[in-house]
Amino acid sequence: MKEYLVFRLYGPLASWGQAAVGGDRPTGMQPTRSAILGLLGAALGIKREQESQLHALQTSVKIAVKQSVPTSLLRDYHTTQVPSHSNKVIHRSRKSELSEDKLNTILSSRDYRCDGLWIIAISLTDETSCSLAELQQALSTPVYSLSLGRKSCPLAIPVTPKIVQVEKLKQALDIEFPPLTNSHKEDQFRLNDNGWVSYFWEGAKDEFVETGVVTTQPWDEPISRDRWQFKQRVMHQISIREESHVSV
Repeated sequence: MKEYLVFRLYGPLASWGQAAVGGDRPTGMQPTRSAILGLLGAALGIKREQESQLHALQTSVKIAVKQSVPTSLLRDYHTTQVPSHSNKVIHRSRKSELSEDKLNTILSSRDYRCDGLWIIAISLTDETSCSLAELQQALSTPVYSLSLGRKSCPLAIPVTPKIVQVEKLKQALDIEFPPLTNSHKEDQFRLNDNGWVSYFWEGAKDEFVETGVVTTQPWDEPISRDRWQFKQRVMHQISIREESHVSV
């Protein structure tokens, strides 16, 4: 038997950052490792510049994700006014930038996932500096507000963290939560349940014995949050057809 901390993420909008080129800010389908580490760090009250504490948290946990329902993509179009670059002038605030006489317009876009429901399972490594009980308490009473990738994407429901003991990772990710609406059937209707579930995990590939496991290397392992640097890691994923996977 192995212990896992399991909690649920749901909101009308979420943004799981991917490699950005130019003005485009894409989003992944599921929460990235860096996003979950950031959420745990916010719950614990760790600031971005506290790199030693963030690194300790990073080496303490393994993360697995279950995407319970499909999501739709929303692209938000942005125009931003900024001054021309000058080595002689350093702007330390947005007010200072807008005080310039000549401003340029930059075009950009932001992508979001709509109505996403994800189950997260946290397990501890041999290098852990915290306990699952401490993480559970932090998620229940977070120091900083929790969000789904961006501050503009708040949670729509409590994360409801639970500590469970199970034999397999899939059993932890399949733990039941209360319905989002009035009933299981209403959840299926509102969330466009099509019967497909996707699992994403790190560690042993044989956690799932089903065929069709794919291994990828996303760029979501933080090197420095203060400098926004990331590296690749190994992640496994599989999609399975199930009769019912919206929490009862």
